[in-house]
Amino acid sequence: MNILVCDDDVEIVEAVEIYLKNEGYNIFKSYTGLDAIETVENNDIHLVLMDIMMPEMDGIKATTKIREIKNIPVIMLTAKSEDIDVVLGLNMGADDYITKPFNPMELIARVKSQLRRYTTLGGALEKDNKNLYKTGNLLIDDDRKEVTVDGDIVKLTPVEYKILLLLSQNLGTVFSIDEIYENVWNEPSFNPENTVAVHIRRIREKIEIDPKNPKYLKVVWGVGYKVEDIK
Repeated sequence: MNILVCDDDVEIVEAVEIYLKNEGYNIFKSYTGLDAIETVENNDIHLVLMDIMMPEMDGIKATTKIREIKNIPVIMLTAKSEDIDVVLGLNMGADDYITKPFNPMELIARVKSQLRRYTTLGGALEKDNKNLYKTGNLLIDDDRKEVTVDGDIVKLTPVEYKILLLLSQNLGTVFSIDEIYENVWNEPSFNPENTVAVHIRRIREKIEIDPKNPKYLKVVWGVGYKVEDIK
């Protein structure tokens, strides 16, 4: 997922970039409110970390403008002396705030929480994109070849991705092992049981909380596999 970090303090932006990149997020950087607005307009941003006090345009005004463009989460970055500004920022549409200097683990937790709410409540599906596939808190964006569960990016191999995409494009439909193999490998199947089973196991290990009792990727004994349609 794409996160915009906006702060006029270059060191803070670089530090936040390191923290979030380690979690698998793609980072955009801005140093003024005006630049942040332009970045949101021209890129597929999923969350903004916005400093309050900045030159040209402060974070509160920038947040108001961003709210007119996209309904994405905004977390305010604030100093302890800016309590009144925090309240104003929240009233203007910010979703949360964190006080500088902040604990990296707290920052990451707040980011994940907002992204989880955003994807779960469907905000990420508002754009005109027919290549998004969602069941429960599992989301596949086939344009970006990206899979997230509870807002967290899941890294799959190309084959794992193709299997999960096939089943997610046909929620609730059971595919036999032969059908999965022929659709994913694009060749006639010949004793594909072990090959497909290994990939299914690896996918479950990455997307399921309890792979032995899967929520999403389920087996229909004697028939095949399906991804459950969870509303």
